[in-house]
Amino acid sequence: MAFELERLGIHESVDAVFPSEELAEYLADVPIEVAVIGDDGIAACDAVVTLEHRAAFLELDWIHSIQAGVDRFPFDALADRGVILTNSTGIHGRSVGETVAGYLLMFARRLHDYVANQQERRWDRPEWDEAFTVPGSTACVVGTGTLGRGVAETLGALGLRVTGVRRSGDPVPGFDEIYASDRLLEAISDAEFVIVTVPLTDETHHLFDAEAFAAMRDDAYFVNVARGPVVDEQALIAALEADALAGAALDVFEEEPLPEDSPLWGMDEVIISPHCAAYTRDYFRDVGEIVHENVDRLERDDELKNRVV
Repeated sequence: MAFELERLGIHESVDAVFPSEELAEYLADVPIEVAVIGDDGIAACDAVVTLEHRAAFLELDWIHSIQAGVDRFPFDALADRGVILTNSTGIHGRSVGETVAGYLLMFARRLHDYVANQQERRWDRPEWDEAFTVPGSTACVVGTGTLGRGVAETLGALGLRVTGVRRSGDPVPGFDEIYASDRLLEAISDAEFVIVTVPLTDETHHLFDAEAFAAMRDDAYFVNVARGPVVDEQALIAALEADALAGAALDVFEEEPLPEDSPLWGMDEVIISPHCAAYTRDYFRDVGEIVHENVDRLERDDELKNRVV
């Protein structure tokens, strides 16, 4: 790999997801020094595990992102400096899949209504035709990578028919039908649930716009566990306000934290979570397994797992 790893920093930004000390302790048996660092400790390291990006990381040999998404990192600058970037893809499928299943069951069984009613000590049952069960419904998952496959596996077990959208349109295990990306509007037009799991790229920025929401059924629910800018948020708000959609479950937003004046906060059929769909008490262990394996691979001069740059 053309560099020798001696000191690995666990950047304090990971504290937003799990305690940095937990990961440092988990990696205590690797044959290098591991230390929790702040911005002032970056220069003393060869590599770093991080949530956020810092310009000083360009002086390192290796950066590992605790997330699968790496849109915050400057690919061109990293390549120019010869800095390796790896990510944590592959660890979030089950956790995100269960979160999405939770959203769908909340809408179907009206659980979000009951939670809201409880805050006001109100005993209020749903209308006779409001609640439903999910078997037989169709969920269209836009993006068939690790997240999409985790969602498909979980929803399939609940009895939903799961379709998917990917570039090639080739079959993917766990999906009942796959559409190529150029058939997106067709794919989402007859699904009761549309779930977005694609990474944020130039091609997926505002992939879901007014045209996409117009193509969806007016009784469909929209779920975004990808990245906020994949969705034109104003177009989504307009569709919800016009009752062109039944509701939405949103874990990510164009601006985070979601501004207090966003109309999404006050919508009855909108579930908001604070970009935490992948959170689990085992997150640091899952990240640690990848980091540990890559330290071992460096020792053998092998290609790193989940290398992005």
